[in-house]
Amino acid sequence: MRIVVKVGTHAIAAKSGRPDHRALGRLVSQLSSLRKMGHEVVFVSSGAVAAGVESLGLKSRPTDTNDIQMCAAVGQARFICEYERLFEQHSLKIGQILLTHADFEERRRSQNVKKSIEHLVKAGIVPVINENDVVADDELKGLTFGDNDWLSFLIARLVKADLLVLLTTVDGLLDNNGKRIALIENPRLAMRLVRAGEKGKLSKGGMDSKLKAVRAAVKSGIDTYIANGRKSVLVPLIEGKNVGTFFPGSAL
Repeated sequence: MRIVVKVGTHAIAAKSGRPDHRALGRLVSQLSSLRKMGHEVVFVSSGAVAAGVESLGLKSRPTDTNDIQMCAAVGQARFICEYERLFEQHSLKIGQILLTHADFEERRRSQNVKKSIEHLVKAGIVPVINENDVVADDELKGLTFGDNDWLSFLIARLVKADLLVLLTTVDGLLDNNGKRIALIENPRLAMRLVRAGEKGKLSKGGMDSKLKAVRAAVKSGIDTYIANGRKSVLVPLIEGKNVGTFFPGSAL
């Protein structure tokens, strides 16, 4: 099975923006277990800008594009070094891929991205993908990957993934009473349960951002989960245990 796993900023970073080493170690251990089970894993990770915010001593995520790019440049090095160290403990190598919207707008470029990812996977290397915030000016154009939620869908569709997992800080999509919903067959109706624009101070995503990615993935026939990235859910999820919120794919 080919699986795209995306983790949001708050699931792997402390409130300060500093990488949460315990959360990162738990996540990498799960991803490594999926590899050992024979699955192909493509990993999409947020957190570079947040790490830069902490490293530079800023109080919150900046709004100026140049400052965001600066934070990304500083923070990306911190995060990728941590991932390299953790994956090495499981005898796995990683390969970093940084992307912008432009990489998906022209077929030749998107096919090059696909070939690169598939070559890494076939070589036994885990692709670690993030938006290239250092050079991207997409937010000035009204474009955003939404803390990589939309990017993870684009990647899943590009590599024809069997499963997309969006990891966040809650157990899945919650109803109005705060109870997890195990199965949703109509993501459009699920949008009524969230407030547009809700997100954390360190990220630019939110549950509405995730559900937009879910709707697109489901329409593309990709089974999708929203689950808690601060818990060991990936292996139980693959084994069919009742964790997270499941959105079955149904290509039209």
